[in-house]
Amino acid sequence: MNKAAARLSLLCLAALTALSACGQPASVTPDGGNESPATDAPVVSPPTFVPGEKNEVILLSIEEYGDAHLFLYSPETGQPLTRLTDGHWDDVTPAVSPDGSLLAFASNRGGVWDLYLLDLESGQGRKLTDTPAYDSSPSWSPDGQWLAFETYNGSDMEVSVLSLADDTIIPLTENPATDHSPVWSPQGRQIAFVSNRSGNPDVWLADLDRTDAGRFVNLSHTTDAAESHPQWNSDGSQLVWAADSQAVGFSGAYLWDSASAERPARWLADADWAAFSPEDERFAVVIGGPNQSYLSALRADGGLLLPPVLLPGPVRGLAWTVLELPNPLPASFQKAAEMTPTAPWSLSVRPLVEGPTQRWTVIPLADVQAPYPALHDLVDESFIALRRRAADDLGWDVMASLENAFVPLTTSLDPSLGDDWLLTGRAFALNSVIANAGWMVAVREEVGQQTYWRVYLRAQSQDGTQGEPLRDAPWNLSARYELDPSTYDAGGGYAPVPTGYWVDFTSLALAYGWERLPALPNWRSYYAGARFTEFALTGGLDWYSAMLELYPPSALVTPTLRLPPTITPTRTPPPTRTPTATYTPRATLTPSNTSTPIPSPTPIPTNTPLP
Repeated sequence: MNKAAARLSLLCLAALTALSACGQPASVTPDGGNESPATDAPVVSPPTFVPGEKNEVILLSIEEYGDAHLFLYSPETGQPLTRLTDGHWDDVTPAVSPDGSLLAFASNRGGVWDLYLLDLESGQGRKLTDTPAYDSSPSWSPDGQWLAFETYNGSDMEVSVLSLADDTIIPLTENPATDHSPVWSPQGRQIAFVSNRSGNPDVWLADLDRTDAGRFVNLSHTTDAAESHPQWNSDGSQLVWAADSQAVGFSGAYLWDSASAERPARWLADADWAAFSPEDERFAVVIGGPNQSYLSALRADGGLLLPPVLLPGPVRGLAWTVLELPNPLPASFQKAAEMTPTAPWSLSVRPLVEGPTQRWTVIPLADVQAPYPALHDLVDESFIALRRRAADDLGWDVMASLENAFVPLTTSLDPSLGDDWLLTGRAFALNSVIANAGWMVAVREEVGQQTYWRVYLRAQSQDGTQGEPLRDAPWNLSARYELDPSTYDAGGGYAPVPTGYWVDFTSLALAYGWERLPALPNWRSYYAGARFTEFALTGGLDWYSAMLELYPPSALVTPTLRLPPTITPTRTPPPTRTPTATYTPRATLTPSNTSTPIPSPTPIPTNTPLP
């Protein structure tokens, strides 16, 4: 089985065996009435752990309706996800101390991004860093006295080391490139991290015993892939990381062995994130679909151990560890575990029985500039809620001016966009002018054999109170016009990581039900085919079913958008008889006789010497 087929098989299995469901918009009754929005259901009552014993758990940070929280999952007991934190902020990149008693993570609960420490016995926490700089992705030293972490200095991401004894911060990298996601080796004298100093994101290794030019070594050495999320095994002999490749079928988790450091890392599984189990014989993996994330577990040979679990949202941290948790859990954990967030919007629709055509209608969007500022009655409330949240997170209203919202059936779209979701009233496209102005970038992501985009928007405030610095290199679609055959064939190339703070609009839109759409197969040569600005709230429908909500089947019969013929018939003249063809004799090939004969040449006498 090839790698693309393996991913497809896992995603199909995930759809059948998911143990929890993402939150969905309100369901609608056939007569047009609406029920209350459905809620996420990954969490029930807090699970009971055995007191005084070690518990093998998978630790995650997962986004729910735009806020990231910390969760525990027990692969052995199969208990539901247990939420450890809650609130209208983000808690990301958790890391457990070597003795299993403390949890370090990054959070913006104080207004800006800092590192925090959580005592797992008491549930009490404290702030570790208190600076206006962005701090995230902590990783423990083997003795538990230091933390490596990523920090943003105003121009690029760097890796630093924090002393827990006296709060001293020591820079590890000082390079114009973007250096991030550090992980401290259990052997103590090496730190792996991701950097684009080679031109695209690679996994690098820092030797803490060296200070010369050879201190940093490139481990992955790939020119057509972007690496991320490195993690060590228990003895520091192996690294696992994820790679998103331009080449179809080469994305996934890769395993690097220090015993054969000169050899390339070997492909392990189709996954967007991977973490070693405590005994190094299994892997926890996050399998990313186009608009979903699944948690699973694999053997080292790729065999499936845990049926994929559908997660509430995108993953912002992953670790497989052993914890000794109290029974019962601390009060703060119990309170968080009992929280069940609801959708941040509710429907208000016009019942179908009140409409003249017994079909759904489109609703005008207030204060929105677009060729046709309207959306389907089932999605306009979600759009309004997303617009409000995006403006809040960004500091500016990105959805006030759209390239498109609802597109009537009589309006022609660009070539090859004939069956686009914009025609259903269930989609919108951000204004692409924002990208030309440098306020929007798109990161390329390969899912199976299709190309998707993750859209980031620049925050209005650049003091750390809005958004996060970018780690991934955006894709420059305009690079195809730079007369380089390689970038032309690839449909562009990696661009330098821009400075500043950015908001992941793709994740935010997904929290409100809006899914990104795949690029068309011809996107490498056709700019509009990239569709990186378009989002759709499909409601589980296919395109044709969604069109039938607005139009009768007869309106969809003609594949091309043409006006119907006129009702008044036009006079058709009777056909005329074609006369029979007459025979025309062909000219003969006999030459005509000339009046003056052409003399024959005089032959040269035989045996006559030539002069």
